[in-house]
Amino acid sequence: MDRIPAVYIVASKRIGTLYTGVTSDLPGRIYQHRTGMLEGFTKRHGCKRLVWFEVHEEMEPAIIREKQIKKWNRDWKIRLVEENNPTWRDLAEDWGFDPLEDVDV
Repeated sequence: MDRIPAVYIVASKRIGTLYTGVTSDLPGRIYQHRTGMLEGFTKRHGCKRLVWFEVHEEMEPAIIREKQIKKWNRDWKIRLVEENNPTWRDLAEDWGFDPLEDVDV
């Protein structure tokens, strides 16, 4: 399988806790978030809903973009999500992931 660098945002719920990350295997990483395989921030805060992502041709620009977004304030991140996904739909469902239980969506 080809590796495709991507920057992504997962959320705990609509306008909930947000986490920005970077990976070369977005479906695999979302699986890890959803199953709780990754210890740390996303597991503690229940960030499992893929609400935004951006694909890059190479990993280096993806890492630069992730660092840029991580420095943004919360309102800017919310605006980024809502410009592309105003309902905060779980985009991972497009890849066959089961729907998450809606919490304040």
